[in-house]
Amino acid sequence: MISRVMMDRIAGGRWLLVLIAPLLLTSCLLVPTRFQASLDIQPDRSFTFAYVGEVQLMKSNPPSMPESPFNEGEAEDGSEEAVIFKISDETESAESDEAQLQRLAEALSKEYGYRSARYIGDRKLAIDYRISGRLDHGFVFPFNPDGEIVMPFLAIELRGKDRVRVKAPGFANDSQGTGSPMGGMMTGSESPGDLLDGTFTLTTGAEIVSQNQEDGAETMTDGRRQIVWKITPATKDAPMAVLKVAPLP
Repeated sequence: MISRVMMDRIAGGRWLLVLIAPLLLTSCLLVPTRFQASLDIQPDRSFTFAYVGEVQLMKSNPPSMPESPFNEGEAEDGSEEAVIFKISDETESAESDEAQLQRLAEALSKEYGYRSARYIGDRKLAIDYRISGRLDHGFVFPFNPDGEIVMPFLAIELRGKDRVRVKAPGFANDSQGTGSPMGGMMTGSESPGDLLDGTFTLTTGAEIVSQNQEDGAETMTDGRRQIVWKITPATKDAPMAVLKVAPLP
């Protein structure tokens, strides 16, 4: 049975950390880079989400030198051998990354919603994704256990009977790990947020209870409201909004 503490954490959105846990074991993380993402939610709970752009495999730990006397400088004539070891490790790591991403692209291509997913080199995938449905349950993008990787960019959770909470932890650069589950997880020289370059647009005909875009929502010609977040390395707060929708039974 789930404890009350765990329930509170789920209610607060910390359940996303559970999704990321496998990444810590594989020492890799797939993050958004250049992209255009949009989410439309209507009062009847119908929604459409789209992501078109690139994602990149990040490393949580840089290749390490094998332990040997050469690493400690005990034998100067062994320095070249040490360099060869390092180059070999990096080459094998790059080949492993490419194979992993090829497998992931193949797995994603078979999943509903993916119009295309292909490896484009430099540890990157090009993704074209679009899905529609009804929010009578939570929604997380992306999630593919067959690809052996979990990468929550966006999460929609039900809040009571008549509200939904949208949060996009993947669309923020939180190097201190205080607001985004991906923040503070990188121990190498790379940081996920340094590569962010995109926009996230939320449109809705539902009542906006709260949101964290300082410019607020704009009313469109059809009466719907639109909120646009420009996502860059300077984006510290994950896009967030709470909407009031039709109540569940």
